[in-house]
Amino acid sequence: MALGPLGRIIAQGVVAGIAVLARALPAAYAAALQNARKSGADKAAEEAARKGASFLGKARISKDEALMVLNLTEQEATVEAIQKQYERYFEANKVEKGGSFYLQSKVFRSKELLDDYVKEKNAEQMAEGKAQKEQEEKKDP
Repeated sequence: MALGPLGRIIAQGVVAGIAVLARALPAAYAAALQNARKSGADKAAEEAARKGASFLGKARISKDEALMVLNLTEQEATVEAIQKQYERYFEANKVEKGGSFYLQSKVFRSKELLDDYVKEKNAEQMAEGKAQKEQEEKKDP
């Protein structure tokens, strides 16, 4: 079934509109990026990402909160202690046992963050130890 001349005119108008949008959208996006760079918005976004905020604006759990969730102090935070507390609280909050998925998620995210924290702390201690050894070797030729 033919649409006739009116259908052809409408189709040509739609195609022309799409062509205009195809050219205008990338130009508008480039202009928006340039304006963001001028105003410093890109730096604010990078800072938020560095602090742990996601693109939705929610910040990650803090180290203090993670320690509180797993009932640990900073001095007690070892790989073994974190794993022990994680297993204890994760098991206690299983949904099948009437626990809370939210709390289980908090426990999991706390373990995740503290594992990274312990790795960083150990890496720093290793670097400090190497630096001290090098200084001692320079003193004692």
